[in-house]
Amino acid sequence: MHSLVAVDFYSPLFWVAVGQIVIIDLLLSGDNAMVIALACRKLPDNQRKMGIFWGVGGAIFLRVVLTFFAVTLLALPYLKIIGGALLLWIGIKLLSEGKDGASKTIDASGNLAVAIKTIILADVVMSLDNVVAVAAAARGSLFLLFFGLALSIPLMIWSSQLFLRLIDRFPLIIYLGGGLLGWIALSMAITDPILYQLPVDFNSKALHILLSSFGAIFVIVTGLILSEKKTKQPSG
Repeated sequence: MHSLVAVDFYSPLFWVAVGQIVIIDLLLSGDNAMVIALACRKLPDNQRKMGIFWGVGGAIFLRVVLTFFAVTLLALPYLKIIGGALLLWIGIKLLSEGKDGASKTIDASGNLAVAIKTIILADVVMSLDNVVAVAAAARGSLFLLFFGLALSIPLMIWSSQLFLRLIDRFPLIIYLGGGLLGWIALSMAITDPILYQLPVDFNSKALHILLSSFGAIFVIVTGLILSEKKTKQPSG
């Protein structure tokens, strides 16, 4: 739990913490925004904003809950491995839906619900490190902690709308986004506490880049293969 620390607006440390939180949110909100854009890209135009709104809203609510337990959760063995596996699955699922909207036969409201669930699940998995970083920068101040959470809302909404427009114009971004999820998945999994018991230096920068790159390539290639299979399946 976080103790209630008095807010001193005249303290240089307060404004240093504010600056750190802004930078953290700017750097880490892009990943979440990409997931939102990928999940909402096949929704009708009139449902995209609804998908973004409810997806971000649900994710922020769960992020608030996570804030109070994130440090403890990150120390649990296997949690990051499970989270990484979930992100791999989400990335492949988002890429394998087909180039031409293979889910046209699904009711639109069903699509909206699936998009919202995908956003919330991915955001919760990806937000653990974000929450810990913001909590560390807040230095026990609930005001700064919730300032960081509040700031992430407009950043994710604005960034996701930008990514959606870019995806409409440049579909290649879909695969770059899927690769990003694969990269994050493996880079998260190899920092799981249980792996520290193995005779391998997972803190090695070269190994980290190699395994993270493998995750990106794995998601892109698997997503492409499944997408092609769906495209070739007879519609009848």
